Amino acid sequence: MTTGSATGGLEGRIRVTASALMGIAALAGCSPALDWRESRPAAAGVLMMFPCRPETRERQVSLAGRPVRMQVHSCAAADTTFSLGVVDAGGPGEVTTLLAALQAGAAANVGSGTPAPRSFSAPGATPNPQSGLVHMAGHLPDGRAVILDAAFFVKGMRLYQASVIGEAFPDDASETFFKAIRIAP
Repeated sequence: MTTGSATGGLEGRIRVTASALMGIAALAGCSPALDWRESRPAAAGVLMMFPCRPETRERQVSLAGRPVRMQVHSCAAADTTFSLGVVDAGGPGEVTTLLAALQAGAAANVGSGTPAPRSFSAPGATPNPQSGLVHMAGHLPDGRAVILDAAFFVKGMRLYQASVIGEAFPDDASETFFKAIRIAP
């Protein structure tokens, strides 16, 4: 064995090792930004998938001219926010009115007219004429253009708004988020 061939063999192994390390680094850099995980948001009564770990907050909102408490579970991944808002209706006669108000509020938040919802029903949900899935394009108060996909549904007197909002996001992110929603047993 000559010194040149031993060096060539060593150099070859170094090149292969360096290439392998660069490939591993490239794969790590291309890891998916959406790390889907099953979640059962506290006191929400649903089982769903989030692409990140959701945080829970509560706030007062005005729906149909009255203040209500909304619990919001949300997280952000890939420049997109995924959320689930939960509101308890005051009585059975308010469910449909409040669900329509949730839809109108979502449209107003992005400066969009309220589109006609497409059919949507989470497994285990209570049928309601205002349940549905909407797609809206609009702007945030700061002027940034956004897309909002939102599903509205009911279980008993509990109202839900699941939303995906961002400047742009893959269709499969929205589809994955909404298809995984189930009312918890």
